[in-house]
Amino acid sequence: MKKILVTGADGFIGSHLTEELVKQGYDVKAFVYYNSFNSWGWIDSLPKEIKTKIEIFSGDIRDPNGVRTAMEGCDTVFHLAALIGIPFSYHSQDSYIDTNIKGTLNVLQAARLLNTERVLVTSTSEVYGTAQFVPIDEKHPFQGQSPYSATKIGADRIAESFYRSFELPVTIVRPFNTYGPRQSARAVIPTIIIQLLSGYKKIKLGDLLPTRDLIFVKDIVNGFIEIAKSEKTIGEEINVATQSEISIGDLARKLIKMINPEAKIKQDKERIRPVKSEVERLLGSNEKLKKLTNWKQKYSLDEGLKETIEWFKKPDNLKGYKPEIYNV
Repeated sequence: MKKILVTGADGFIGSHLTEELVKQGYDVKAFVYYNSFNSWGWIDSLPKEIKTKIEIFSGDIRDPNGVRTAMEGCDTVFHLAALIGIPFSYHSQDSYIDTNIKGTLNVLQAARLLNTERVLVTSTSEVYGTAQFVPIDEKHPFQGQSPYSATKIGADRIAESFYRSFELPVTIVRPFNTYGPRQSARAVIPTIIIQLLSGYKKIKLGDLLPTRDLIFVKDIVNGFIEIAKSEKTIGEEINVATQSEISIGDLARKLIKMINPEAKIKQDKERIRPVKSEVERLLGSNEKLKKLTNWKQKYSLDEGLKETIEWFKKPDNLKGYKPEIYNV
């Protein structure tokens, strides 16, 4: 049985990945962000029969000694720990460099020292910027349109360098716009859903024209696991996408129809990115993923949205969100 470390296991995608790995019988260690409240993030919400099988390591991805200690004895590392909010990156760039770039470097250096069998580094579709051609494949140029995306580009290229320089078995996994239960309100789908479920008649949003390639979190998790299973993916960077797109405006109207057809959209200037920073179009190619692995998309957009809405409808889940504020 493989011993697997998941960094960022307390977060949105990380908690879903940790849960699924346990269900599939892997020996899982969850690297969670240390805090004095003894909070394990979304790991705390997992069923008892899952949670009791997880080894918890509380630390800070920015600390090389802690990262190395956590990785000891692990065959595979899924590195998801990162700062991901784009608006927050506009004024706190240092924290993004320390977490996203130096944190990734800590994982890579420890993996080299410990002879880790596989390292999967999590990227983001934001590294591509506005699509110069579609569908966006892995040869698309990179463009840092926010400090967040710039740090993810940096982390990806450092990961590539460790593969090329030291033959470290690295794979760069590049999810497109992931959504689903447990997602932070800094993302557009939870932002819309929590306003609607809280009874708001005017749903505050930013730019309605950009398009996104939306992929349900369970399909993303399956992508991670299938990539880790394939030896063909070592040294590669691989999109996980649906190869379809929808505008933010159309997405909002779809959710309004599903939850409260009487609600209207209200544009909020505070939520609009600087013009040159907004990514206008994301439509990813999943051809490489399907060629190198056995991955198949299982959830349509409507199926994923329905499951997401049902999760947010539960009072204990909804109460953890603040619909009245703009979550950066």
